[in-house]
Amino acid sequence: MEEERRWEEINTDCLVNIFRRLGLEDLTLAVPFVCQSWYRATLDPTCWRVLKFRRLDFMPWSNLSKEFSNRYGLNGRFSFSCFLKLCVARSHGEAIEVEFPLLFGASIHDLTFISHRCPKLRKATLPILQSEDEPHLPEIIGRWHELEQLEMECKPSSFQELVNNLNPKLNSLKMFGSFKNDDVSVIVNKLPKLKCLCLSKSYMQKDELLSILNGCNSLEELVVRDCVGFEVNEEVLKRVMHSGIKVFEHEGSNLVNEDGYDTDECDPLYVHAL
Repeated sequence: MEEERRWEEINTDCLVNIFRRLGLEDLTLAVPFVCQSWYRATLDPTCWRVLKFRRLDFMPWSNLSKEFSNRYGLNGRFSFSCFLKLCVARSHGEAIEVEFPLLFGASIHDLTFISHRCPKLRKATLPILQSEDEPHLPEIIGRWHELEQLEMECKPSSFQELVNNLNPKLNSLKMFGSFKNDDVSVIVNKLPKLKCLCLSKSYMQKDELLSILNGCNSLEELVVRDCVGFEVNEEVLKRVMHSGIKVFEHEGSNLVNEDGYDTDECDPLYVHAL
């Protein structure tokens, strides 16, 4: 009878091909502790090219925090920064995508760290930062010369400088906030390759919307749902029709909010309430 093959004897390349499809929780807490061959396979940088932290629970009382602290001998001193540094070290500079937690854990120091250690990022989903940290964003993002997709929550105070520092080949931008003429101008002039622009839940007037439609010549998808400051009328629809845009989502956008006020407030809690 043919001897049964054992999991730990699987070719390392096959293991790596499997493990690179797993999430960070499995790669840090489960797979490395099965056997030595599986542990060695998880050290391959290709397993750590996509660093998605957003769906993980980094609260001190979470199962992830407790188990990570126990597995790595931290004696309860777990932090998001600790988890981040392990994942980034395993990537050996080969990470191409990072998705930060939205609210809890990540700091400007974490962003600075990953901007130095992960220079090949193509997609970045950034956390909400303290207002005093926002001026550092242009310098941080400017280190990602290959960045193609950027997603943020609220538009930062340093927005125009940030766009000036972006890779001009960026093809996707997503955030919400108050977008005035100068903000739209920098998008149009500095991001000529932009294909997807999502500004849902933002404040923007019709002139700014038309400027985007007239100036972003490569745009294929424009999402402006639940915005305040404009209504999509025949003029806008006609411009969309002649722009080459394939996807135009504008449901819920109005001249005024549901309380009857035309506003350019950029408070995240206010905008999410729309």
